[in-house]
Amino acid sequence: MESKIPQGPLAEKWNNYKAKAKLVNPANRKKLTVIVVGTGLAGASCAASLAEQGYNIKSFCFQDSARRAHSVAAQGGVNAAKNYKNDGDSTFRMFYDTIKGGDFRSREANVYRLAECSAALIDHAVAQGVPFAREYAGYLNNRSFGGVQVSRTFYARGQTGQQLLLGAYQGLLRQVSLGKVDLHTRHEMLELVVIDGKAKGIIARNLETGALERHNADAVVLASGGYGKVYYLSTLAMGCNSSAIWRAHKKGAYMAGVSWIQFHPTSLPQHGENQSKLTLMSESLRNDGRIWVPKKAADSRNPNTIPEEERDYYLERKYPSFGNLAPRDISSRAAKEQIDAGHGVGPMKNAIYLDFSDAIKSQGKDKIETKYSNLFAMYEKITGINAYKEPMLISPSAHFTMGGLWVDYELMTTIPGLFALGEANFSDHGANRLGANSLLQACVDGYFIAPYTIPNYLSGELNSAKIDINHPAFEEAENAVRAQLDKFLSNKGTLSADYFHKTIGRLLYEKCGLSRSKKSLEEAIEGIKDLKKSFENDLLITGDDTLNSELEKAGRIADYLELAELMCHDALQREESCGAHFREEYQTADGEAVRNDADFCYVSAWEWQGKEKPQKLHKEPLVFEAVELTVRSYK
Repeated sequence: MESKIPQGPLAEKWNNYKAKAKLVNPANRKKLTVIVVGTGLAGASCAASLAEQGYNIKSFCFQDSARRAHSVAAQGGVNAAKNYKNDGDSTFRMFYDTIKGGDFRSREANVYRLAECSAALIDHAVAQGVPFAREYAGYLNNRSFGGVQVSRTFYARGQTGQQLLLGAYQGLLRQVSLGKVDLHTRHEMLELVVIDGKAKGIIARNLETGALERHNADAVVLASGGYGKVYYLSTLAMGCNSSAIWRAHKKGAYMAGVSWIQFHPTSLPQHGENQSKLTLMSESLRNDGRIWVPKKAADSRNPNTIPEEERDYYLERKYPSFGNLAPRDISSRAAKEQIDAGHGVGPMKNAIYLDFSDAIKSQGKDKIETKYSNLFAMYEKITGINAYKEPMLISPSAHFTMGGLWVDYELMTTIPGLFALGEANFSDHGANRLGANSLLQACVDGYFIAPYTIPNYLSGELNSAKIDINHPAFEEAENAVRAQLDKFLSNKGTLSADYFHKTIGRLLYEKCGLSRSKKSLEEAIEGIKDLKKSFENDLLITGDDTLNSELEKAGRIADYLELAELMCHDALQREESCGAHFREEYQTADGEAVRNDADFCYVSAWEWQGKEKPQKLHKEPLVFEAVELTVRSYK
């Protein structure tokens, strides 16, 4: 677990690294192949950038098109420290906001690099044609997101992720047409192939035919997103899963910060038992919307008839410096407190109000419509409610995973040659992610970091013997995948894969969700163990080993069950509250988190020891030189 942080002052570390990184000359690049799993912002940008340099790329996604990656779902914006508003922003300010937002549980060097590269991303995206919002004079516009007091978020209406992905997608498809990227759609990675301790390929399943395929390479990049769908009801698409990173974990890559899960405060609430996902509403809405609940519990009056003095604008009351733009973890927990106390609203009493009436009065409906029209239209299409006339109903829901594969400064895992980018790694966000830093990290990892760090590794692979797909390691990996698929198909149970997914999701929501306790986590671990046994015996998969979505789900849920158990162990051993990890035993009298820097100022990284064996905990100490560890306050 050598983090490989470069020497020198914080602001010079990345330049020092780039100055000393090893290179591969253009003639040799065509001899090297890199597998990139995932075609979202991190995967598409990495594949396009490396192909542009001359490397041979094999790109994989389980969707029918690379542009269907879940990056399209990010709505509100992407951060960059360009200080266009002249309101005090800077690279250091953005670095500090991100460190503080993550509750001082992330590496200084990685976070500073994120802020440092942010300005270049905006210029890059504009050159690609991303239609960022502009002011009347033509300058790029900004807005604020939670956890900051400046305007650094660049946006394209409520479609920022989609527009950024289209930029990366066109770069990827350009390389496909040039023959430098071999794109495999409707393929799912089911195993990592490790030879002599190094990542050398994958086993992928063709989801249309069921055929297992062997693919070799000189390095493997996992850019497969996060695992928030383990909660079943989440803002993520149904296909999102953890299998790529979990299979790599079982081959030796450590998982870090696994229990750091972000609940987005601005989601549409659950409206029934048969729902399969929740809809994200952009955090940008909190710039103009005011969050409140009725002061009277179980108040079922129309919100427009509730007088001002009978409303509790609780975020403005509790966190006056940041108000409705308090960070996501704090805002989500505060909403849960109100709902649990009986002040929830809506048909299931599981929501709070996001009210735009004051903004419409002061700015005019046209101004609000210009900023958020597609979001308001989406809300009305789903709920039937016109948010210009009546407050939105919103609720916290599982969203982003700060945890993921442990990576060093080069974004390489504990398996040499295996890199993890974007939400698939743990590196930048600590215990809580600030809004609009997700798109930033994915783009920065793919466009500006991996194109330096991966060649630095590949330079040492030029003289290594090329591995053929007939190598015994490929056969062993394929046989293991085949055995698992056969086991699923041969099961004679009565319960569907969805049953297990819903059950594990409900258990995690209740026991390892917005708040956790020693008792709830121990109960969750026992419940997960029972569920794993039931899954082994009671699963029923209909159909055969061809086009079969139920078979796809089974493998993903098998991984979720193991991941969920590790999440609970990770949360149990961290006896403190930090960011999104809120242990009920460690809080102040007024419900604020209590961190324990003396004992837990580290990244928890877990090593797989084998099935039914406890995982081994490794600790990466976090050293802070540029910032002072302080009590995180937004009051």
